[in-house]
Amino acid sequence: MSLTIDESAAGHAASRPNGSPGAELYRPPRPSRLPAVAALFRTLRQGDGDLLSLLPANAFTMDAGELGYSRRSIKVFNDPALVREIMVDADGVFPKSDLMVGALEPLIGESIFVSDGEIWRRQRAMIEPAFSRLRLSAAYGSMVGAVDAAEAELDRFAASGEAFSLDLAMSKLAADIICRTTFSVSLDAGIAKEVFDAFEVFERDVAQVRIWRLIIDPAWTRVEQSPEVLEACRIIRDRLGALVDGHLTADDGDYDDIAKAVIDARDPATGEGFTREELIDQLGVFFLAGHETTASALTWAFFILANHADALARIRDEVDEVAGDGPIAFEHVRKLNFIRAVFKETLRLYPPITFMPRVALKPTKIGRWKVRRGALIMIAPWTIHRHLKYWRNPDDFDPDRFMPARSGELVDGAYIPFGSGPHTCIGAGFAGVESALILARLARRFDFDVEDAEAVRPAARLTTRPARQIMARVRHREHP
Repeated sequence: MSLTIDESAAGHAASRPNGSPGAELYRPPRPSRLPAVAALFRTLRQGDGDLLSLLPANAFTMDAGELGYSRRSIKVFNDPALVREIMVDADGVFPKSDLMVGALEPLIGESIFVSDGEIWRRQRAMIEPAFSRLRLSAAYGSMVGAVDAAEAELDRFAASGEAFSLDLAMSKLAADIICRTTFSVSLDAGIAKEVFDAFEVFERDVAQVRIWRLIIDPAWTRVEQSPEVLEACRIIRDRLGALVDGHLTADDGDYDDIAKAVIDARDPATGEGFTREELIDQLGVFFLAGHETTASALTWAFFILANHADALARIRDEVDEVAGDGPIAFEHVRKLNFIRAVFKETLRLYPPITFMPRVALKPTKIGRWKVRRGALIMIAPWTIHRHLKYWRNPDDFDPDRFMPARSGELVDGAYIPFGSGPHTCIGAGFAGVESALILARLARRFDFDVEDAEAVRPAARLTTRPARQIMARVRHREHP
């Protein structure tokens, strides 16, 4: 059974107004909604491990419930109050899932992204102040340098008319920003480029979930990684180690970046810093989460703008009003209200972290639902963000829902692209600034034309990505 993209799933202009006279909403692609058994057969037939296609139609209407049948029990929770209870986890019953830990441990060890309990609390207490001390205004210059390089690359594509991978272009740009802000080196530096190439292998081949394994394996079954993935992890950790060593041996005033802030971080209870291996773990998280999640959101944002001339025109009008033809300075970013709304709406429709799985350590109850030991607890931003109970026209691209005039529509706890509770991502502000800058700069100068847009569909693996790379061509904007 192949994926069916019907009129409710394929990108199209819907007939409902979005608040502007004559305006139409655009519905970007998603898997069509099927009953549970049909969704399972579709996913197995596709054979690409896409968990979005596995989600049954009722996952978008229920407060909580079982996700099909599995040996270990998989429960999806959408109700914001229950999600908050799980994520806060006051009794320490719901650590991060063994599947996620097994997938990421070879790369980032027992870092803040996969740890729980006292280990997580120690790491968070050290990293959060370190990250907040790195002023976004200071990092902004590094972001601008990376966007300058990306614009030069797009100028070459515009001149040649050559098709390129939109996914890869956004990945390179986001990775360059992370390299510059974390280690004060550009992506073109030899070590940084090797890290990026190895990440591409890791993200493509990492075994996070195998559908049959998900159904038949008991909880805490070891996740085996391929030799290619393990070699990619070794390369990444070796190269990150070399970058860390360069900072460890530098004079105190040589660097003012994320790596320096994390190296200087101290445990508030003991005064001790991170060991070298812990530094590699934590900085690996910054690289993984900081570039892959932003790249995912930007890929979808530019795909949508290529198919939505009205939104693109509004972005350009806003940039012209705020910055004119001059540079987009840090103080301009906070004034780009519509652009920030476009980014938020893109994160709602295509949350980079599609699932935030937890595992039950003992039999318990969540609300009125009984949960057995070893059950997989799925917090799914994908279903919460498209839930019919919490959103008007949930599958439509409607950035105005995040503008001040409609803020009363937002349901508390129903928008969680950066997590929820104490585990909210500390890089959310960073992502917001860099994405606004990138959208403003690139949309101001370029028109993107997507090839075979009707065939584009999302898939959930490590992040929410297109099932196949989106190929595009770029033209310089024609000014009226």
